[in-house]
Amino acid sequence: MRICFFGDSFVNGTGDDDALGWVGRVVAKARQSGRDVTAYNLGIRRDTSADVAARWRSEARLRLPPDCDGRLLFSFGANDCLSAGVDGGPRIGRAESLANLEATLREAQRWLPTLMVGPGIVADDREANARICELSADYANVCEQFRVPYLETCHLLLASPTWTREALAGDGAHPNRGGYAIIADAVSKWSDWCDWFNSSE
Repeated sequence: MRICFFGDSFVNGTGDDDALGWVGRVVAKARQSGRDVTAYNLGIRRDTSADVAARWRSEARLRLPPDCDGRLLFSFGANDCLSAGVDGGPRIGRAESLANLEATLREAQRWLPTLMVGPGIVADDREANARICELSADYANVCEQFRVPYLETCHLLLASPTWTREALAGDGAHPNRGGYAIIADAVSKWSDWCDWFNSSE
């Protein structure tokens, strides 16, 4: 199985001294349990939904040839919600963000099995976090429409002292190993993630 993980700096694992992020931890656990999986971490710092929508097809097709068991996992949206410019509005408006997700999922789920993990939060920006949680709920509805399983994470992270403490000790946005381990644990226990491997046996 080959899996492309698309998204932003939270997918990339920015801030993790172990250089694993949640993606590396999830894949390591899968491999340690005997799963033959190859992962492509395609998280890019500051990427918005528009950036991912524009690049994922070409990047995935280079890594997922027709003769392999290819899978797609998306996780983005936090950067859409960050303030841009002097007006304090988000970088990407809600309607555009939802349109980007719809365009991405419409093509992705027709091509390969697809999952989505909800956006992470930013410890030092309450206004952005409110937007992120609202967008996460909207994303969940879009994923349901396209029958793409969705794992919400923003409320889990808002309730995590570890995520907040590590992010504030760093750049205010990205946690260290403990924060990423929280997402990794949630994904590893997610029934839809586990079903990928069970269905390939």
